[in-house]
Amino acid sequence: MAILIDPPLWPAHGTVFSHLVSDESLEELRDFAREAGLPERAFDRDHYDVPERRYADLVARGAVPVAATELVRRLVRSGLRVPARQRPEKLDGILAAAWAKLVPESPATGHGLILRWSEEHRHYHDRTHLLAVLRALDLLARSGEPVGGLPRAPWLAAWFHDAVYRGSAGRDEEDSADLAVRTLAAAGLHAAEVDETARLVLLTADHRPDPADPAGLLLSDADLEVLGRAPAEYARYAAAVRRDYAHVPDARFASGRAAVLGSLLSSDALYGTGTARGLWEDRARGNLRSELLRLGGGPPAA
Repeated sequence: MAILIDPPLWPAHGTVFSHLVSDESLEELRDFAREAGLPERAFDRDHYDVPERRYADLVARGAVPVAATELVRRLVRSGLRVPARQRPEKLDGILAAAWAKLVPESPATGHGLILRWSEEHRHYHDRTHLLAVLRALDLLARSGEPVGGLPRAPWLAAWFHDAVYRGSAGRDEEDSADLAVRTLAAAGLHAAEVDETARLVLLTADHRPDPADPAGLLLSDADLEVLGRAPAEYARYAAAVRRDYAHVPDARFASGRAAVLGSLLSSDALYGTGTARGLWEDRARGNLRSELLRLGGGPPAA
């Protein structure tokens, strides 16, 4: 485990910058940056941009100097590298194209939703999460999982499920469902499709759809896909969730988060579709148990 820094070679704002990364965990990187007094605005998804004047000090604090190519190689190997397609300059175009395919009759609605998902206070519940849910829905559907009687509804619900996000569990889902009703009705969608979208949005408050609800199972599994990622990616997700709730004191957050993790682990299955269980169930349970231990939540669930 090491903090790495490449030479100050990258020009911007009248100086040159280095990249500061961890080859193990974002938590380690953030702890190092905090102790070094680096501003939060210097963080860019998988690294900190640091000006040349800080280079020697950061090396003295323990950052290991490496060539730029070595830094990238070790960041990729760690699993912490954020692919280019997930960066803001790429996401807007990808999401706009996805909305145009889903609801070609109302491009303005898609633009407004992308703006919502781009709000500065979002860290996990952002455009990257939206795209991940849409792609997980696509994967499950391609695998043969049923989508319900109104086939656009799970994808519409993905677009709206965190469209209102203030960090208030339950209330955010209610407000997002209300937004879906108002927005989709104004865009001219049929009432049945509007109502089904709102119903599915509300299901994401607890992710406990009825086993006989194929659309609900599909959306819930897609929203929880992140739990079954590789440990490094899961750690990035957990760190981003903590940043989303930065207004909550550490002890209160740990208690609430542990309760959520314990509730998930107590279920017979985290995922309702056979495809999702096969792809993500075992790794998701391992990730949840590991995070629960880090939070001081007792021994891992069996």
